[in-house]
Amino acid sequence: MSQKGQIWKTRPLDSWAKAKELRAKWQKSISSENNVVGQGNCGFFGDWSNCFPNLTIVEDNPDGAMICSRSSAFARKSRLACEVRGWGREVCGYHNNCWGGQYLGYDIDGKPFPYRQLVVPFPCVCDSHAKRGVQVRDFEPVPQWMADQCMYIGPRDEAREEAMLEHRAYCTLRQINDIERIFDQKFDDEKLIEEMNANQQIQDYATEISILMTNKPAPISVKELYSFYTLGGLTKVDPEETVAFWRMLRDEIAWRVDEKIAAVGNERFRWIEAHPPAWHYLKYYRYMEKYGAVCLGSQYTHAIGGNCLEYKPDGSIYRRDIMQYSPDTPIQTREDAVRFMMGPDARTPQHFKQDEYMRPEAIYEFAKIFQADGAVFGLWRSGIGCTMTRKEQAMRLRKKGLSAMTYEGSQPGDRTDLDEKRFLEQLDSWMESQGLEKLED
Repeated sequence: MSQKGQIWKTRPLDSWAKAKELRAKWQKSISSENNVVGQGNCGFFGDWSNCFPNLTIVEDNPDGAMICSRSSAFARKSRLACEVRGWGREVCGYHNNCWGGQYLGYDIDGKPFPYRQLVVPFPCVCDSHAKRGVQVRDFEPVPQWMADQCMYIGPRDEAREEAMLEHRAYCTLRQINDIERIFDQKFDDEKLIEEMNANQQIQDYATEISILMTNKPAPISVKELYSFYTLGGLTKVDPEETVAFWRMLRDEIAWRVDEKIAAVGNERFRWIEAHPPAWHYLKYYRYMEKYGAVCLGSQYTHAIGGNCLEYKPDGSIYRRDIMQYSPDTPIQTREDAVRFMMGPDARTPQHFKQDEYMRPEAIYEFAKIFQADGAVFGLWRSGIGCTMTRKEQAMRLRKKGLSAMTYEGSQPGDRTDLDEKRFLEQLDSWMESQGLEKLED
């Protein structure tokens, strides 16, 4: 449909149908009665759990976000079931959306809850992640493994990073060995090596997509990117099929750039954010489109390419290559593959999350690369790691001449304390301060 002031053509993404198919396969794997179901995360970069014949690891972030987006009623009922058992609102909404189903005995689709048989809490700078294991283990005594999120402050120290990498690799290798022993499942080393090679390709395609999104007009917005960015990361299906999907998506977005097909046909204002939005209220992206405003995402969303983009000495844009395990190191054994998988999280203090704490100018560089005019930052009251430095980032951008707005809410998976009416009023005031009026209403 043509909008007032439309400049560029728009059209839906052809890749959308395939993305839904892959997501449905992942959802089906969770409820498989033949599988040992675990809780936690086995690495953003690759998934060693797929290398067991009958093991599925469920991660709270995509599951909890999906529950909040699909059914506010079920999400609220789940969080209440957690709250009456002592898990208050300060706990991440993703967790309580998932674990309410555990207490209720059924999932969002009405089917019996797939009870967990082991737990591997995801070590992360978001401090509530480790609590995931407590909810599972308190409900029923199951094996639990913990790992550490290694980071440090100060100049880069390669010897220290090597020790961090070895420690993280040891944690993962121990988990694999223990699961083999406890659940009598043989781990497939060859499959792990194949997964690592596949995930390197996924990151390469994802990096290209991030670079393509820096164009004007933006070929897709972050709302579309959120439909894809967990595939191959937090939601894991067949590696070969996932690589083929990301190649298809990259090709389609490149074509959209060449043909000047836009996410927002009347784009005239570009903005970035920080971390996920309120999943029940994604329509605010569409509300902003009434002003001709398009959201390009955040350091969080663009980490699918291995890390955020940066300017290279020659002025070109590409991902920060210090994140990667050395490409000259052959992946020939289980240990090689695990070190490669752990590399982005353990070899450097400059993971996308640490960027926000230790590279003060990273947020401005990100905004500049995506040609942003401003930023909208959520101040979440739970999952504290998602809010650290947020006000400082807003002030930093303002000093650089970019406008920044902040709003408050419980957490992306919890709608309890987000005042939607006030949020839209804030957006109206912010757009008016930029001299913009709605193009259509």
